[in-house]
Amino acid sequence: MLLRVYATPREVHAGDLAGATAVVIDVVRATSCIVEAIANGAAAIHPAVSVEEAARLRTTLDGAAAGTRPLLCGERGGIRPDGFDLGNSPAEFTTAAVGGRTLVMTTTNGTKAFAAAADAHRVIAASFLNQRAVADAVRSERSVAVVCAGRKGRFALDDAVCAGHLVRAVLDRATGTVIPDDGAVAAADLAGRHGVSAEMLSGTAAGRALVEVGLGADLALCAQADRHQIVPMMYDRVITAPHG
Repeated sequence: MLLRVYATPREVHAGDLAGATAVVIDVVRATSCIVEAIANGAAAIHPAVSVEEAARLRTTLDGAAAGTRPLLCGERGGIRPDGFDLGNSPAEFTTAAVGGRTLVMTTTNGTKAFAAAADAHRVIAASFLNQRAVADAVRSERSVAVVCAGRKGRFALDDAVCAGHLVRAVLDRATGTVIPDDGAVAAADLAGRHGVSAEMLSGTAAGRALVEVGLGADLALCAQADRHQIVPMMYDRVITAPHG
C-alpha cells in the first residue's frame, strides 16, 4: 500500500488521487458531523463549497423529487448561516433531526476537502469518531490518500493528529507492505505525541476559535474516539452509508 497524507486540499493536484481511496478528515467539525449524521440515519449528505451553492443545490434537490425538503447545514466562522436548518455541531445531528433526511452541507474547510478528493476511486469521511473502522475499511487497498481539510488553507494540528492516528491504525492492520510518504510519517509522529482528547483539541487553532464563539462543548464530542463503526462514503459527490 502507498499511504499518503496531504496537510491541506491545496496540496492535491490533478491526477494525484487517480485510482486511490481518499480519506477526508476535518475533525473540527465537518467530518465529525458527517459521521454522526450517517450513524444516526441521515439518508444522504451533499457537500457544497459555498453557501450560495448549498442554497442552489437544496432548491434543485427539492424540485427533483417529492418528499421532505433537504436540510441546509453548516457554518461560516463556526456559526450557522442565516436561513440554515442546522449548524455544524455533532450534537445537532441526532436521529430525531436527521433520520431519513437528505442534508446539504457547506463548511469553511471540510467541504472544500471533499471537492479536492472527488476524483479518487472512492472517498471516505473520517474523524476520531470512526478512525478504527476506517482503518479496517482501507487495510487492503493499494493506494490510500488522506486529505486533511486544514484551516484557512493552512496546516491544522487537529486534522494532522487524526491523520496520524489513522496512519498508525492502518500500519497495524494492513494486509501487505505499507509505504508511507513523508506526510504520513510526520502525521504518525505527531499522533505519538498527542492523544485524543478535548484538551488536545482545545489547544489547536481550530479548537480555540470554537471556544471563542461559545461552542467549546463540541470539542468533547469531536474527541470521542471510535464512537461509531460506520464508514461514510462519497459516490458521485453524495455521501451515504456504505453500499451493500
